[in-house]
Amino acid sequence: MNHSNKDGKPWAESGEGSPLIKENARQPNTYPTQSGKGASQGLAGVRKAAKENKEMKFTALLHHLTIELLRESFYSLKRKAAPGVDGVTWQEYEPELEDRLVDLHSRVHRGAFRATPSRRVYIEKADGRQRPLGVAALEDKIVQQAVVTILNQIYEEDFLGFSYGFRPGRSQHQALDALSYALLKKKVNYVLDADIRGFFENLDKGWLVKFVEHRVADPRILRLIQKWLNAGVMEEGEWSETRTGTPQGSVISPLLANIYLHYSFDLWVNVWRRKYAQGEVVVIRFADDTIAGFQYQTDADHFLENLRERLGKFGLELHPDKTRRIEFGRFAEQTGNEEGKVGRKRSTF
Repeated sequence: MNHSNKDGKPWAESGEGSPLIKENARQPNTYPTQSGKGASQGLAGVRKAAKENKEMKFTALLHHLTIELLRESFYSLKRKAAPGVDGVTWQEYEPELEDRLVDLHSRVHRGAFRATPSRRVYIEKADGRQRPLGVAALEDKIVQQAVVTILNQIYEEDFLGFSYGFRPGRSQHQALDALSYALLKKKVNYVLDADIRGFFENLDKGWLVKFVEHRVADPRILRLIQKWLNAGVMEEGEWSETRTGTPQGSVISPLLANIYLHYSFDLWVNVWRRKYAQGEVVVIRFADDTIAGFQYQTDADHFLENLRERLGKFGLELHPDKTRRIEFGRFAEQTGNEEGKVGRKRSTF
């Protein structure tokens, strides 16, 4: 179980303020890939090294990208997913899979693999606006999935316990459980719902590469990531460069987003609540959506001001219409009774 921010104990091994989830509590000999299969003993060694030495930079990772891992990555993809600009579907790629994977493996390892631009599509958001998504080519998906499996061995030892989005063995339900536990069991009187405006489109590529380089020093892995970041997008037959961001919807984007927020937000907020908070502070982050709970209003206001400054250093900003503070708990009941809105008095910033 996690403890108050005042006790100085580590937060990384369990959820925010909630009991350790059983399936995450044990450490198996091999570590699951996103396809659900066991990773190689070699990858287990990467994870062991990442756990034992938090300062280690991994200089040799690409040799873990084997034909077997590419095969597992292929079969972990959605069979009916829309094709990218290459027009190749999962069903079309499978009949000659082994020969294709041998060729793909060779191209990746000799540096001949070329990232394909993402196909830009749009989905309608709840407010009626259009959310841009990037559909990657099939071979990009395969290689991205393999790279994600490798890098997860490192970052699953680094990411903090209050980060729930797009991580193996974690889900929205667990994030909601952690939030419910915090609201019921912790001294939370104010809740800050923080929404980053256009996160995937606006994250700074330069900062992202610097963040990855804290742990990854294999130039071949770094070049692959940079190829995907710089591949651009195709829309109605026209290619365009993407100066910022990573295509939302690609296989590797969720991991890159978590790395970006780990360094720009998670590590910072962990220090902030130990150093500056006067009362209890709980945090639950699911991708770029964050809920923070505070015992005191002064902490909530101070945190919001500092958060704006912190995000601004990395090219990000809070959405003014979607970021709000909610009075919650005993204090809200006292003030809310006067207005007939028990526990739901809101301030929008």
